[in-house]
Parts: sequence; structure tokens; C-alpha cells
Amino acid sequence: MYNPFVLDAIIERRLLVNFRAEADVLASLLPPPFEPRLISGWGMAGICLIGLRQLRPHGIPDALGVSTENAAHRIAVEWDSPEGRRQGVYIPRRDTDSLVTRALGGRLFPGVHNRGYFSVTAGADRISVAMRSADGAADVSISARVNDRLAEGSIFESLDQASHFFEVGSLGFSPASRPGRYEGLELVTSNWQVVTLAVEAVGSSFFRDRRLFPLGTVEFDSALLMRDVACSWRSGGTLESPRAGELATTSTETQPELI
Repeated sequence: MYNPFVLDAIIERRLLVNFRAEADVLASLLPPPFEPRLISGWGMAGICLIGLRQLRPHGIPDALGVSTENAAHRIAVEWDSPEGRRQGVYIPRRDTDSLVTRALGGRLFPGVHNRGYFSVTAGADRISVAMRSADGAADVSISARVNDRLAEGSIFESLDQASHFFEVGSLGFSPASRPGRYEGLELVTSNWQVVTLAVEAVGSSFFRDRRLFPLGTVEFDSALLMRDVACSWRSGGTLESPRAGELATTSTETQPELI
């Protein structure tokens, strides 16, 4: 059945480039009600670089889908809700090369998307991705190869621990056009499975900005890769910044059922 509020796609590749940061630094970058989600006393942030193919509204034939390249700057967060403590990611910025995604983001489906230019070279064992935003506010680059172990010095004790940490953070909230309002977008995968990457070079304008991250407060941690996975994107509702003494509330009016 056709459902324009659920988007189906194939994840051709999804890189999670992860940085550990001091918790108080990340806290200063987060609006209420979000708080840094900690692991071994550190906060976790990063960039998701994702290439999609066959992206289309649910119920539309695969052949009518489009291919897109996308980048999302993310901070792992948790927050209080009427249902209890929740976990996910706060996404201060999204970039895409897709005109359709930019046109419909914040309208048909959640999240405002900026225009970005992407360069991708991907093989069986090696991958490099670079993104430069059209407004000059963001750039990202990474060159890596597939391997069988986490980066030396990673805060994660195992691949399973790292995989689980990010799997439960599949609900992301981004700023809406109205101040104090955040729109949710949830990733649902058919098979969550990641492999580790050995990173040879990595760069990010976000993490090298000393106004945001004073020297010594952020370090590269690890990188993970997901490939060739069927997925769906659906609305995660909206979240409002609470007034003093109130819990954040999430509207579920825009959350459709996957069918």
C-alpha cells in the first residue's frame, strides 16, 4: 500500500565515523531536553555518511526510486519523556546531494537538509568519501579500509558493544523551522550488521572547530561500515523543548505504521 510518510531504500553503504568527546563540551552544544549519552565517562559524536539507492515512498516500485548521498552530524543523546528515559541522536545538521530530499525534508518527511557535494570511491575492501556543503559551513572526508578489529584506543571494548550502542540510537531528532521544536526520523533496518574500518585519514570541519571543541576535548574513536541492507525511514514524531519543571513531550500524530 502506498504510504508517502514511509520511505524505503537500500543502504548501499553507511559509514559511522565516531569521535569521543568530553561530556560537558557536548552538553554545551545540546538544546534541552537532550543530554549526552555516556560510555565510560565519555560522550560520543560523529558523522553518518550514507549512500542510498532505490529511495522511494513505501509502495512505489523499486525501479522508480532514486539514489542519494547524505551526511548527518550526530551526537548520541538521551532525554526524559513521559514514557521514561529515551536514547537516540541529536542531529544539528544534515546535507544531501538530492534535490528531492532537500525539497521534501521538513515537509513530507522530517528534517531540514542542506545542499552538499559528494565524492565517493568504494570497492570491496577500501572506501573514501568526501563532502563539501554548498554554503561552505561543513566539510567531511574519510579514507579507510575494511578490517577485523576496532581502532586502537577506541572507547568501545568490542565490535558487539559498539554495534549495540549505535543500533539503539536509530531515532534522530533535528531542529525544525520553529525554535524549540525537533523533528524525529527513525531508521528501521532488515538486518543490522556492521564491520570495522581501519581509518587512514579523516577530517571534519565540525570537530576541528576550536570554538566548539577546545583543544584536547575531542578525539577520533572508531569507524563502522554497513552495506547492502534494506531499510525504511519513518517519522519519529516531534519533540518540544520543555519549560522549567516539565518533561519533554513527543507527538506521535505523524508516526505511521510500517505496512
